[in-house]
Amino acid sequence: MSKIIYAMYDDDAVLYEGAKKLVSKGIKIGDVFSPFPIHGIDPIIGVRKTRLAICAFIYGLFGMSLALSGMYYFNISDWPMNIGGKPNFTLLQNLPAFIPITFELTVLCTAHGMAITYFLRNKTLPGMEAKNPDPRTTDDKFMVQINTADVAMDEESIVTELKSTGAIEITKR
Repeated sequence: MSKIIYAMYDDDAVLYEGAKKLVSKGIKIGDVFSPFPIHGIDPIIGVRKTRLAICAFIYGLFGMSLALSGMYYFNISDWPMNIGGKPNFTLLQNLPAFIPITFELTVLCTAHGMAITYFLRNKTLPGMEAKNPDPRTTDDKFMVQINTADVAMDEESIVTELKSTGAIEITKR
């Protein structure tokens, strides 16, 4: 029967060095909980690069398309008007006037799309159950999660290795 072992740390540098030591001994770290990002921990624990940049590009294309198609419809197709000497015959003639609005709507759609994607991907929207095993990790503590099914050692050996890395508290669930 697999258990999950949590090891609590006081300092991010101690956790960082401890994670290096654990991974070098063949202990796979499932997750790290921290009140702030620990730079450089992702490749150590095996977190792959994110594909959120692709989502940002798609949201930006959507915003740009929405802006250009909307301005084409409003200013050229539906109600063409000569305001301030702007020509109103084609999108290409009006494009320089449309650039600021296109940029702003592109940024708006990208920002909102990325925020919603982030919240959905991390399951942190209101009403979703939190994954955080200990609320102290949102304040001043750091935690490592290890699933015993992913490690080829027994629980006692894992706990011994965790204690040798400077863990201040170890819990099993």
